Amino acid sequence: MINRIAKAEIEDALTDTPVVLIHGPRQCGKSTLAKSFTDETRRYITFDNPLYLEQATVDPLRFLTDFSGPVVLDEVQRVPSLFLPLKLLVDEDRTPGRFILTGSANVLSLPKIADSLAGRMAIVDLLPFTQSETEGWLPNLVEDLFIGRIPVKPAPVSDEDLFRRITVGGFPEANTRKSSASRERWFEDYLRSIIERDIRDIANIDALAQIPKILRLLAARSGSTLNVANLSRDTGIPNTTLHRYLEILEAIFLVHDFPTWSNNRGSRVTKSPKTFLVDSGLLCQLDNVTPSMLNRDRERLGSVLESFVAMELKKLARFADRRPIVHHLRTVKQLEVDFILEARGGDVVGIEVKAAKSISSADIKGLRFLDDLTEGKLKLGVVLYCGDAVEQLAGKIWAVPVSALWS
Repeated sequence: MINRIAKAEIEDALTDTPVVLIHGPRQCGKSTLAKSFTDETRRYITFDNPLYLEQATVDPLRFLTDFSGPVVLDEVQRVPSLFLPLKLLVDEDRTPGRFILTGSANVLSLPKIADSLAGRMAIVDLLPFTQSETEGWLPNLVEDLFIGRIPVKPAPVSDEDLFRRITVGGFPEANTRKSSASRERWFEDYLRSIIERDIRDIANIDALAQIPKILRLLAARSGSTLNVANLSRDTGIPNTTLHRYLEILEAIFLVHDFPTWSNNRGSRVTKSPKTFLVDSGLLCQLDNVTPSMLNRDRERLGSVLESFVAMELKKLARFADRRPIVHHLRTVKQLEVDFILEARGGDVVGIEVKAAKSISSADIKGLRFLDDLTEGKLKLGVVLYCGDAVEQLAGKIWAVPVSALWS
């Protein structure tokens, strides 16, 4: 089994918190990770089993009290009525580690859940594999950058390897498929399962056929600032309905917004978040992106590479000691920084992503602006690019091969 960065956090939470919730998109490895905590004392129950689903739905309190020891409850979003009795049991007995829950939807946003278990539950976000996890070791570039550590000699970046990583993505099952045809079939089945099952679990909507159209358009625009009015025009879906669909896609972790960053020093910035799909492999499936296309079209490579890096940074930031929030910056004068990671206390790391194999002075214009704007709070500015050399470009600003994310 591939070692997950999240495992250490779960182990720690089980020592002091009654309930640990592992949530993230379907098929990202939640069940496998949760099962790794089962033994002769902790049972594993999945609500994919119709018998358990019926029992828990009919009488959730009795279902929970039947367990004399700790238990893993998998896919809890299917039984929202479970949470109130769970709260009652935890309030009676706050023994750490009693319940491990997994959910393929953000159960905290489900309308039928009356109580968030605040103060009683540790929440661990799990996304598809980081590239470092697939390599079998767990470096964290985000943590390194915040302590001022520049990678010394990342592995050389070949186009073939980079294109493979982008189009395969991080979903565990996609990584086991040996051929692109097999992987494509898996993604097709995955999307069908999401639409016919997960969305039905959390939302009462009729026009499920609209969801693939929305996802394809989001894939084509992944990494752009989201303009719902334009998306509404292109899909023919009313604004209010489209907002609801986007909320659902966020609730099942397929879509992630990166907010805009501002330090309130008077620079006028665009307010719209950047929107990314959860996985570059899924993006490529939806937008018919292949390695040969990326090889031919460097402009498309640039946008897809940005989406790939965005989610790698989000995964790594979640488990870095400083827990920085990943933002983006774009001023009305078109000065941009692709990603700004801001930690508690205000320290900042700026990251630009370039598909080129060399860097020019124009490529660091946004990072120079960010350095001035933060007045000493910028720890490092980094251009992740497709070349092989680590180079100091100016002061705190470095060019670093994109392979530093995993090597």
